Amino acid sequence: MKKLVIALGGNALGNTPYEQLKLVQQTAKPIVDLIEAGNQVVIAHGNGPQVGMINLAMSTAANAKAIKSDMPFPECGAMSQGYIGYHLQNSIQNELRARGLKKSVATVVTQVLVDEADPAFSHPSKPIGAFYSKEEAEKIAAEKGYTMVEDAGRGYRQVVPSPKPVDVVEKEMVNTLIDAGHVVITVGGGGIPVIEKDGRLVGVPAVIDKDFASAKLAELVKADALVILTAVDRVAINWGKPDQKSLETMTCEEAERYCKEGHFAPGSMLPKVQAAMSFARTGGEAIIASLENAAAALRGESGTKITE
Repeated sequence: MKKLVIALGGNALGNTPYEQLKLVQQTAKPIVDLIEAGNQVVIAHGNGPQVGMINLAMSTAANAKAIKSDMPFPECGAMSQGYIGYHLQNSIQNELRARGLKKSVATVVTQVLVDEADPAFSHPSKPIGAFYSKEEAEKIAAEKGYTMVEDAGRGYRQVVPSPKPVDVVEKEMVNTLIDAGHVVITVGGGGIPVIEKDGRLVGVPAVIDKDFASAKLAELVKADALVILTAVDRVAINWGKPDQKSLETMTCEEAERYCKEGHFAPGSMLPKVQAAMSFARTGGEAIIASLENAAAALRGESGTKITE
């Protein structure tokens, strides 16, 4: 039996609550395959599209009612954790029941400690929310004061600060649930970013990358493996070129070189590779694979394994 931290990418979720609820019913199947095989499974997930849309919706509602205060980003992150977590735990619980597996599933609304001095606060880089055309993005930037950038050839999105995770505040509760045999959904959307100020935890306007948060969580719960699930079966260099090459394995040294050479898109594969490297350097097993082939990746039959 292995203790696995599974980081779900955006392809496992939907763009609307209705689309998402339908999609996660399929997402639940390969996750329950891993549970049925006897693994302890901890699930993390992204929230980039969802938290951005929640923030924009709240801002629009506030403007419509002439309210001067928008919904702060930490609260938007908490909302996204709640509703994405509900969809995941509902679908996973139903799939467990359908297979006669008696396990409980719980979502932990999670705070993640970041450093107030992290340079990311001065350089917004995390894409969130929906994709827009250049003209739409320029209009939103002018109206809302948001920073909008082109994201990996898919359109323009808002970017916010993305500090690195330092600690998971609720790690002891997460460990208690894992040790009791429950399936835990945690650090949703990278967790709610908080800083320590005068002995108190204070939420800050940022979005932590879920892959880095997942790697930190995997380290803290002493996971055997971090499995970062995405839309492709393997990491590739020279993506989209005639000499594109899929990789079965990468050492951290090789991965560092590929990162410096610009093989991985900043808003897409780059943070996944960097997060996998950070966990591999703690001595754990790090794998990047597609959702459909998660079990095969653990057997070494698919995915890309990153080693120290």
